[in-house]
Amino acid sequence: MKRLGIIANTSKGRAPDILRRIVARAKTLGLDLCADAASAALTTGLRAVPPATALDGVDAVMAVGGDGTMLRAFRALGARDIPLVGVNIGGLGFLTSVADGDLERALECLARDEVVFSRRSVAECVVRRDGKETGRYAALNDVVVSSGASSRVVMLNVSVGGDHMASYLCDGLIVSTPTGSTGHNLAAGGPILVPEARTFVISLICPHTLSSRPLVVPDSSDIAIRAGRPSEKGLSLSVDGQVGQILRDDEVVHVHACQTGVRFIHLPGYNYFAVLSQKLGWKGSNVR
Repeated sequence: MKRLGIIANTSKGRAPDILRRIVARAKTLGLDLCADAASAALTTGLRAVPPATALDGVDAVMAVGGDGTMLRAFRALGARDIPLVGVNIGGLGFLTSVADGDLERALECLARDEVVFSRRSVAECVVRRDGKETGRYAALNDVVVSSGASSRVVMLNVSVGGDHMASYLCDGLIVSTPTGSTGHNLAAGGPILVPEARTFVISLICPHTLSSRPLVVPDSSDIAIRAGRPSEKGLSLSVDGQVGQILRDDEVVHVHACQTGVRFIHLPGYNYFAVLSQKLGWKGSNVR
């Protein structure tokens, strides 16, 4: 890999120092760097490029920040098949696999092509009304249908593969990819899915019943969600917590797997279960 695109969370206080370290090590390795204008303004040696062409011709994209920055970088990729690597200077950082202490090693591995690729599935979310498309989104983490800012419960009708599954009275519903299963889904009591699983998980936000449980379904299924009763202000659709729209009562949200996914870059020796153990504080049992 010879050319890297940089996308940084410029609101992070440590971002300028991290970017300076990237520039310094990249120079010795002969790596060509380019970045969006906001990231390039934080240090010298980063070439700013226009947003429309920022990622054209790069071999990989390095997201400097946290999970939100990784999601923003994923959106910037569009349909490009360019791998992503995340440098964590945020909080938990489930999506970012490089700690700041491994930054120089990560650049060296990229320069030598000594990295491991993990292909992650992506959910396609299509909103339709009377057969016409009114919205289309790609979700790396999750699709959430809820009452939005309102505190009122909603009624949601859900079908899987054309078969009616259930009608739920709840605060909202989450359709999560394996990558996003450690996010909103986990907080709502849903299971963790390994990244390679070809499944989605449907989990509810504060269901008004004790019998509702998360459901794991094949990602080849079409999951359809619609309002079960009229709502005054409409439902809220949120995709990866970054994009979305207000839904009319007659609109239907369809979620299914994209034909193409996204590639994550990890350093040699990366272990997903070790990441879970470290991030979630798993202790296991003391057996003597």
